[in-house]
Amino acid sequence: MIYIENFGRYFIMLKEVFSRHTKWSMLKNLIFKEIDDLIYGSLGIIIFISFFIGGVVAIQTALNIDNPLIPKYLVGFTTRQSVILEFAPTFTSIIMAGKVGSYITSSIGTMRVTEQIDALEVMGVNSLNYLVFPKIVALMLYPFVIAIAMYMGILGGWIAAVFGGYSTSAEFIKGLQVDFNTFHVIYAFTKTIVFAFILATIPSFYGYYMKGGALEVGKASTSSFVWTSVAIIIANYLLTQMLLG
Repeated sequence: MIYIENFGRYFIMLKEVFSRHTKWSMLKNLIFKEIDDLIYGSLGIIIFISFFIGGVVAIQTALNIDNPLIPKYLVGFTTRQSVILEFAPTFTSIIMAGKVGSYITSSIGTMRVTEQIDALEVMGVNSLNYLVFPKIVALMLYPFVIAIAMYMGILGGWIAAVFGGYSTSAEFIKGLQVDFNTFHVIYAFTKTIVFAFILATIPSFYGYYMKGGALEVGKASTSSFVWTSVAIIIANYLLTQMLLG
């Protein structure tokens, strides 16, 4: 029953987020701050993880090709497909649910505990628009992060395959080019935009509506990570069924 109640409250929150907008002069500074915290601040971990995930995919693919009749360019092909379709958009988003989601929940939750949100309401500011809307706008740049993750994943696969002696550079690049479907990239970025909206709103929901003190902020962050990850996985399944099924 509590999940149904939270589901309804979540949509009420979204309605409030997009109503009674804060002045643009103030909102603009908030958006730039969120871009710095949520997007730019996440690039390091995304680049690191994507690079090594791409390398692992390439090595595992090469090690499972034990038939001489299977072409070596399959290493590049598999790396491209795995990174673009799933690892970059979905795996990265689940990691971001832990990093960005926990940050959003804890920051808003701390404001709730210290009564800063109540102070905003007293001043006549729509606190949901003030706190959540800049995060949604900032995370609309999330596809650029995923584009970098795709590039670094494929680069990591190329380095692992070529310098590990599993494939030549020409064979790997040929695999990247074989049967390339541009719609797969569109599909990946479509998923990314949906995931970005989930990353901005569900953690904000758990931070905004939390009750209690500092201990409950930690619990809210944990719940936020769990449910954001669940929502991403479900959305991933539904979008894959609709766009590729």
